[in-house]
Amino acid sequence: MEFNHVAAGVCGLSCRLCPRFHTDGGSRCGGCKSPFRMGAGCPFVTCAVKKKGIELCTDCAEGESCERWKRHREASKKADSFVCYQKLEDNIQLIRSHGIRAFEEDAEKRNRLLEAMLAGYDDKRSKSFYCIAATVLEIEELERAMAQAEAASAGKPVKEKAGEMRRILEEIAREKHYNLTLRK
Repeated sequence: MEFNHVAAGVCGLSCRLCPRFHTDGGSRCGGCKSPFRMGAGCPFVTCAVKKKGIELCTDCAEGESCERWKRHREASKKADSFVCYQKLEDNIQLIRSHGIRAFEEDAEKRNRLLEAMLAGYDDKRSKSFYCIAATVLEIEELERAMAQAEAASAGKPVKEKAGEMRRILEEIAREKHYNLTLRK
């Protein structure tokens, strides 16, 4: 099957905002529709892609009546895995309301900001944190954080820059009552 929306997760997540998508080497994942993940046994890949020949659960005729997707969506309101699920419902609503292109545009903007954080502020211990922040914060908040971090940490070593970025993101999260940790 040929995919039109490679970085859009089958269940509604953005593959671009996953730490494994931004990993170098053999454990890098190109998304849930990549050869790396197609054989991994994800029930949504098996059902939607392999059995029904569709790319996204939002395209499925079962929709809201699918028990597996319903349980997954309910679980996403309380817990994460190695990737942040906090915005899964928002993603699904964006796809349903404005289409997959709007979702992809939003995900690409977030990905560009995430890549900028990783390029300039990664102390090799912050990738998951930045992925969560890129998922949870609004795009304007991420842009503001980038501008503040650039102004506050120009010329400093990466470790200090990472600390400044973390402080700024955590401050925004506190103000907005966001959770920037993986929920277990």
